[in-house]
Amino acid sequence: QVQLVESGGGLVQAGGSLRLSCAASGRTFSSYAMGWFRQPPGKEREFVAALSRDASTTYYANSVKGRFTISRDNAENTVLLQMNSLKPEDTAVYYCAAERSLVNARIFTLPTTYDYWGPGTQVTVSS
Repeated sequence: QVQLVESGGGLVQAGGSLRLSCAASGRTFSSYAMGWFRQPPGKEREFVAALSRDASTTYYANSVKGRFTISRDNAENTVLLQMNSLKPEDTAVYYCAAERSLVNARIFTLPTTYDYWGPGTQVTVSS
């Protein structure tokens, strides 16, 4: 089992940057594929980025490709989401998610696939 806690959210102007961090508990963090999702106000949760357990595979939503970067540090049990060139439409609660993976390079993009979630962190981008 793994517990997740996000941090790094806040208020930023359009064009600015934020770095979200997800701290994971447990000694088997390297066995989990990780993902970031977000839920804009009044909308459903949507996929943002995914990363395989060995960090060899990444995948991004088209809306963030080229602006966001997902990475992990298995020694520190941490997953990061670097967000650059932020837009008002990036405003949302951002969630970190984890799913145990038996395959090194596998990633998951559906929220229903993930068993473990953090409580979320608010990101607000002003125009």
